[in-house]
Amino acid sequence: MALSESFQEIVKSLPRDWTDMQLDLRLTDETRYVDASVPMTQINAQPYSEADWHWRINVANGFGHAAAPETVAWVLDMLDRQGIEGELIVRGLNEGRAEIRQMWGRPESVRAEYRRRRSI
Repeated sequence: MALSESFQEIVKSLPRDWTDMQLDLRLTDETRYVDASVPMTQINAQPYSEADWHWRINVANGFGHAAAPETVAWVLDMLDRQGIEGELIVRGLNEGRAEIRQMWGRPESVRAEYRRRRSI
């Protein structure tokens, strides 16, 4: 299965209120590591040194200090188009948290939309 398809399957299987996750990526052919490194910089993937897996990818849903799922899917699609194969595994998942946002002075429509999006 292509990397972008694997990622889409992972995202579809997540609960609705997921906030962030950590993925590990391992390339099938390690000689393609340098070719894959350039696109991986777009999502700030953290390389492992002397490990079984090659990169840690942090993904944030809606807010946070990580790459957006759409950007990760785009980068993995770039790797697929270059013929770079590999596998993804979820190492960590956080769900059910919401960012703290000052709502004083905001209209009720904004507050309602915030609660709807954050499921609180």
